[in-house]
Amino acid sequence: MKAIQLFSLCAMVLFSSCKEDTATPSTQEATTISTFYLIRHAEKERTDPANVDPELNQDGLGRAMHWAEILDEVPLDAIYSTDFNRTSMTAAPISVKKNIDVQYYDPRILDLDQLKADNVNKNVLVVGHSNTTPDLVNKLLGEQKYPQIDDAESGTLFIVTITNGVATSSKLVFNCNCPD
Repeated sequence: MKAIQLFSLCAMVLFSSCKEDTATPSTQEATTISTFYLIRHAEKERTDPANVDPELNQDGLGRAMHWAEILDEVPLDAIYSTDFNRTSMTAAPISVKKNIDVQYYDPRILDLDQLKADNVNKNVLVVGHSNTTPDLVNKLLGEQKYPQIDDAESGTLFIVTITNGVATSSKLVFNCNCPD
């Protein structure tokens, strides 16, 4: 008798655990994942300190090509850059390689909510400056996590992933021996 009761109990547990999920697709929450790759422009020409919009120097051109190689396997959907020679030139090799037009933004008037809304479920590259890049990372995270990048540093890559509205980040530094 106890064996029959035990068998019945096990069968009941087994069949109830195999029950199909009856939730309809409209009641299940969809997962949204957006990933932002943020870099500072490559090394700029410094021969004329009065020039507020210098181009990249030879090391910077090499680094821009290196960024294109680093991001080669990333399926980018959009590229944003500030409207300066050094940022445009940094984004150019990636833009050409990925066949994606660069969209220009002004970090002083950037609508962060609109940027996130426009890029739901996308992989996005943003090219900025030593002060604007960590600032944008911090805004995406909703916390003051990263300080400004040192003016001599051009190899930092921030990755911010927003999953269902929750942001996480990582920071990588690529020191390259870029060709002169």
